Amino acid sequence: MMHRPASDRSRSGPMMGRGPGPGGHMAAMMKGDKARDFKGTMSKLIGYLGKYKAAVLVVFVFAIGSTAANIAGPKILGQATTKLFDGVMAQLNGTGSIDFTAIGRIVLLTLGLYLVSSLFAYIQGWIMADVSTNIAYRFRRDISEKINRMPLKYFDTTTHGEVLSRITNDVDTVNQTLSQSLTQIITSVVTVVGVLVMMLSISWAMTLAALIVIPLSMVVVGVIIGQSQKYFKQQQDYLGHVNGHVEEMYGGHVVMKAFNGEEKSIKKFDQYNNVLYDVAWKSQFLSSLMMPIMMFIGNLGYVAVTILGGWLAIRNAITVGDIQAFIQYVRSFTQPITQLANISNILQQTAAAAERVFEFLDEPEEILETDQPARLEKVTGRVEFRNVHFGYDPEKPVINDFSAVAKPGQKVAIVGPTGAGKTTIVKLLMRFYDLNSGSILVDGYEIRDFTRRDLRQMFGMVLQDTWLYNASILENIRYGRPGATDEEVIAAAKAAHVDHFIHTLPEGYNMVLNEETTNISQGQKQLLTIARAVLADPGILILDEATSSVDTRTEILIQQAMDSLMVGRTSFVIAHRLSTIRNADLILVMNEGDIVEQGAHDELLARGGFYAELFNSQFERVPVAAG
Repeated sequence: MMHRPASDRSRSGPMMGRGPGPGGHMAAMMKGDKARDFKGTMSKLIGYLGKYKAAVLVVFVFAIGSTAANIAGPKILGQATTKLFDGVMAQLNGTGSIDFTAIGRIVLLTLGLYLVSSLFAYIQGWIMADVSTNIAYRFRRDISEKINRMPLKYFDTTTHGEVLSRITNDVDTVNQTLSQSLTQIITSVVTVVGVLVMMLSISWAMTLAALIVIPLSMVVVGVIIGQSQKYFKQQQDYLGHVNGHVEEMYGGHVVMKAFNGEEKSIKKFDQYNNVLYDVAWKSQFLSSLMMPIMMFIGNLGYVAVTILGGWLAIRNAITVGDIQAFIQYVRSFTQPITQLANISNILQQTAAAAERVFEFLDEPEEILETDQPARLEKVTGRVEFRNVHFGYDPEKPVINDFSAVAKPGQKVAIVGPTGAGKTTIVKLLMRFYDLNSGSILVDGYEIRDFTRRDLRQMFGMVLQDTWLYNASILENIRYGRPGATDEEVIAAAKAAHVDHFIHTLPEGYNMVLNEETTNISQGQKQLLTIARAVLADPGILILDEATSSVDTRTEILIQQAMDSLMVGRTSFVIAHRLSTIRNADLILVMNEGDIVEQGAHDELLARGGFYAELFNSQFERVPVAAG
């Protein structure tokens, strides 16, 4: 299985190729997704780098210094070769000897230059790695903070894997490019210019011969990149499909096994993986062709330079040391040109990754909160819905002209068939979504007059789907009020009838729940969430049928805990089993987004309407055949 940790449309950083050689390059292992707005995205990225201007300037200086020292080396070393050649010839002619002292000085000078070059390269690499890591940290921090300001409707239309991909793979791509490719651009440009100057200073004729192969190299690079690009794009798309499928199957493993979905899952995986294998093979094969082809073209240049250099040496137009230096420069000249060609594509990929990050950071946020928020000394719990209209898609309304009043301390049940809009009402009450029209008032104030934080502190929620996390039982309950003492947590647990079962566990309140919270039962999890709500001590309660997936004995315990919790508080109970809400002060019967009936249990039954039909359908008996 071709697998890297990612999700839908995952991306990874640039994969650098092999090092120098005649016509050496960095293999074009890049993805094909190109940014729609390359200039705009790179401008934003440069803006992100603005905080590190001094560090980036130092990197530029050290990168130029390192490259300049590296370029000067072959020219100086060529002088040692010339002195050695002249000394050998003088010995053969009996007119002199080899000047080892001068050669030694030249070699030491060259060694010093190369050491300085390496030191400068290390320093600029270290600084740039620190800058790029800081950029990645800021990106992830900004994305994390942005997530908390995003409206829930964004996550209704965007997969978790897509968001995860932006905070991991896309940021990693930018990080790797900044730490590796940015300095490489500097060194490559300086190398090309510097080497060209040194080559011209040695021989314009040999320089011309060496430059003849450059257009041919560029054509080959362009053709290969153009062909491999489409396969790299498909590779990333199907890498996302494979990882998304694996993630989905892992998350829903129990359901998949329960419904015998193994064969279907494997078939779908094979379909994705086969395409991934095919496009990955083609993309890697095409990109790997570049190295041998560029080496061949580079060797053609070597042949031309060697023949011309030998002819010029015979005519005493050039020294042997200069020929040796020139050959080194040819090697140094073709490598950065190929690197620049590859880096230009890597920058496209980086811009695509950065664009996805900036797109997320630029997504519309929740409606701004009021500048002068209302504050309640004490929540009495009067809740009023006035002509509420709402649809997740404005063109498809879910709630139509909903109006109702819950008086302080009342137990209000919301009932109706699946899809009637019961849970939507709760989401609107908590302001997870904003209304299309109408208003919701709490103690006389519109919910938009409160900050979201203050509004949500008024409510306690116990949902059908329990949410606990990988921590101790004590900390899971304390999540309802983070500043609570251990004694207050234990008192809340006792009020929720959960203290007894906690003492039966191996480590009691210090027992750590595993990541899937499978080391306690469903009923025990539900009781813990009720204890959490007790600890929060809210003015208004929202209870989504919490007893639908537990046994009868646990249901009685949970019902007792919830009844205790509801005393003196306005409570909204989303009921699926109508037998649990007979004692509700007000029952709102919903169907297709409207309140079709409201009243007390006995009153609604006496009417013989929609509620009575729902209630009786849950207690119908199947006739037993006679005989």
